[in-house]
Amino acid sequence: MLEYVVAGNPDARIIRRAATVLADGGLVVVPTDTSWSILCSIASKDGVARLKRLVATGRDRPLTVMCASIAQASELCEVSSAAFRVMKRLTPGPYVFILPSTNKAARSFDLRRAELGVRIPAHRVPTDLIEALGCAALSLTAKRAMLDPDLPAPDYPEEALFSGGWELEDLPGVDLILDPGEENERLLGTVLDIRSGEVEVHRLGAGPYP
Repeated sequence: MLEYVVAGNPDARIIRRAATVLADGGLVVVPTDTSWSILCSIASKDGVARLKRLVATGRDRPLTVMCASIAQASELCEVSSAAFRVMKRLTPGPYVFILPSTNKAARSFDLRRAELGVRIPAHRVPTDLIEALGCAALSLTAKRAMLDPDLPAPDYPEEALFSGGWELEDLPGVDLILDPGEENERLLGTVLDIRSGEVEVHRLGAGPYP
């Protein structure tokens, strides 16, 4: 189902309905400051299982959690003073920060990874949704290969992304799309590994660094 929202001031009633979908184990597609993302509640085992079915076979990258704030991210990851300074300077924005996951995250949410990618986007729709949900969301970038696994690899990775919300209606397993009614830019975020306190650029994307 597609639900229209105002990007800069999303209707609280629509956001609450979307949060209920996530809490009940559903998948919700949202626009971000880079491209479209598919979300599930990190606290829903059913939602996590459904999201993982969309992950490409053989993918071995940290899971990405989308948070509304650094404080929320620190509940899941170990954020050193040096890492906090980097995140404070660059968030909200088009960045994924690789951080060590906490024992609590592994225990509470069955995330058997030593590290997580953290995303705090500069977009009201996902951040309002996560605040209404009351916990972080696991996030996956929506890609065209999810509709057709036999699609050849594009010449540029941005070509694998979607623009309009209407293009996402056939994504398998998705329950709701929050669509601002305008095309989203097809951009990839910048990935920074800050586990050691130093910054290692894994991928330079929409977010400039240094």
